[in-house]
Amino acid sequence: MSVKRGNEEFSGYNKPKRTPSHPKKSHAVLAKEGSSVKLIRFGQQGVSGAGSSPATPKEKARQKSFKARHASNIAKGKMSAAYWADREKW
Repeated sequence: MSVKRGNEEFSGYNKPKRTPSHPKKSHAVLAKEGSSVKLIRFGQQGVSGAGSSPATPKEKARQKSFKARHASNIAKGKMSAAYWADREKW
């Protein structure tokens, strides 16, 4: 099942995809919660997150800082860009 929104096509709701041709944002997701649907762009283009298992102490500190800095926005759930950045990039 694919979902089309404007000129973009998504493999489904709540399934993020990379957007390499977007000038500023690295990912996009068509978020759906209940009956509300929202296109969310997130992540800075060209910057990688710390990854799912950070290897160095510096990466661990970077990941911890991101999660602390954005904790209140991450807690908002699927309709926030911070939630998706945390899930996909960090």
